Amino acid sequence: MEQEIKQVFVNGVGVYPFRSFDQAVDYITEHKGALLAVGTAKIVYDKHIHPLINRNVGYCDGSGPVMALHQKGYKEAVKIAGCELWLKLIERHQHDFTFYLVGAKREVIEETVEKLKHDYPTIKILGYRDGYLKEGDKELLIKDIEEKKPDVVFVAMGSPEQEILIEEIQKHHSAIYMGLGGSFNVYTNHVERAPQWWIDHNLEAIYRVIKEPQRLKRRRHGCLITFAWWLISGKFKRERN
Repeated sequence: MEQEIKQVFVNGVGVYPFRSFDQAVDYITEHKGALLAVGTAKIVYDKHIHPLINRNVGYCDGSGPVMALHQKGYKEAVKIAGCELWLKLIERHQHDFTFYLVGAKREVIEETVEKLKHDYPTIKILGYRDGYLKEGDKELLIKDIEEKKPDVVFVAMGSPEQEILIEEIQKHHSAIYMGLGGSFNVYTNHVERAPQWWIDHNLEAIYRVIKEPQRLKRRRHGCLITFAWWLISGKFKRERN
C-alpha cells in the first residue's frame, strides 16, 4: 500500500512532495481543496500568503522548491508545472467533471474555451469570464459559481490575487480549485513557453529572462541569491516539519 503523502514545510510554506503529475491529480481528486503553485519567490518573500497556501495543497512549480524538498530528504519529489497540471486534470476528468474558468483577457479566455472544446470534445464548461473584475463583478462571479456548482474551478489571475479569490469562492462552493497564473496565455500561444531542453534541465525561468529581460526585476531576482545561500548552508535540512 502506497504511503500517504503529507505536507512538508519549507521556510513556513506547506508543500506536497508529489512524485508525478498523476499523483498530484489523484490527491486533489480525493481531497478536494485548491492546488496552489509554490515557487522560489513565494518561499522567500511572500509570507503574507503562506497561511493561505498552507490551508490548501501547495505543489512545486519550480526547481527551487524541489531542491529544498530533496535537502529535507524527499528525494523523489519532482517539479509539477502548473501550465501542464491543469490539462492533466482535464484529461483525466473531462468525461465526469464539470469546469469553470476565470482569468486572462476576454479574447484569451474565449480562445481558451474554444481550444479546450476542440482538444477535449466531451468537456463540460459551465461558465467562464475574464480576470478583470470591476466593482460588483466578484459578487456576481461567486453567485454564478455557487448556482452552477462546477466540480473544478480554474483561476488564472496571477499571484496573490488568484489565491485570495479562490479562498473567497471556497467559502461559498466546495470544489477543486487551481491557480494558473499565465497558463491560459501559454495554452493559446499568446505566450511562448521555453523549448523542451530548457524545461528538462530546470532552466525555464532563465529562458524567460533571456527572452524578456524586463522580467528580471519583476521576478525579484534577489530571492534567488537568498535561496541559493539557504541551500548551501543546509537551512532546509535543519528545519523541523
